[in-house]
Amino acid sequence: MAIKIILNPIAGRGYGARSESVIRQHLQEAGADFDLVRTAYPGHAVELAQQAYADGFDVIVAAGGDGTAHEVLNGLLVASGAAVNGAIAETMGMLPVGSGSDFAHNVGIPGELKAACDRLTRGHSRLVDVCRVKVDDATPRFFDNTVNVGFGGLVTLEARKIKWVRGMALYLPVVLKTVFLSTPAQMTIEYDDQSMTLRAPMVCVANGAREGGGFFSTPDAQPDDGAFDVCIVRDISRLAMLGLVPHFMDGSHIDRDAVVMARTHHIVITSPDALVAHVDGEMLCTEAHRMEFDVFPQKLRVWC
Repeated sequence: MAIKIILNPIAGRGYGARSESVIRQHLQEAGADFDLVRTAYPGHAVELAQQAYADGFDVIVAAGGDGTAHEVLNGLLVASGAAVNGAIAETMGMLPVGSGSDFAHNVGIPGELKAACDRLTRGHSRLVDVCRVKVDDATPRFFDNTVNVGFGGLVTLEARKIKWVRGMALYLPVVLKTVFLSTPAQMTIEYDDQSMTLRAPMVCVANGAREGGGFFSTPDAQPDDGAFDVCIVRDISRLAMLGLVPHFMDGSHIDRDAVVMARTHHIVITSPDALVAHVDGEMLCTEAHRMEFDVFPQKLRVWC
């Protein structure tokens, strides 16, 4: 295979840059046919993925975190025409060197870098779902893992202020801080034949089980089942929310009275309040009032 690696040097608070020599060494030892290029600015991975597709590379690899994977996904969808004609987007790989790298985990790519490089040269392909979110009147965006409205969006805002740690060491302290900063928004949530209006600290619309570097908000989600898993948290006290945090780390929150779990193919969230949300670990919006979600079953081929 001809492999194009798109490396985000600032992923994982600089771990991306530090990992380049390790990636090159492992792939050279494996005899891989690869070319590696670094991103230089936000959105660059979208452009590099489009160019790599035009250049005929067999596998286009996001070496970074969930944000890098998000950009490469969107670049592949545009370059292949899959965003318009519904074809399968070919073929995306991942080397998890970001702060969370949850999508890579959800499709079975090892977290240890050497093992991930080995999987890139000896793995297999599988088809996974592609998701789309439209915020107000903006152009829709595709995503591979989660959109977290409310709490998760605020966590992402706070996490951007921390420069030197990654993974759970980054997200857990920020989660605990955000418990005492967040104010639940009034939301109307509509899916299938259900409609509920409530104050909700968090709504997670997910294609995969894990987000935030180790929080299993939707522990039963599968990235290839053609449906969203949705986690809705009802308005509860800050102390009760704090008590839920350990349960989100192992997925045991799903039976709690304050939590509603659902599965659907289409969901709409509206609010008179300003909605804050992240998409695949990157900021999506801070003042949204309407968000609409769709899933496209098994429209992305990933190498894992």
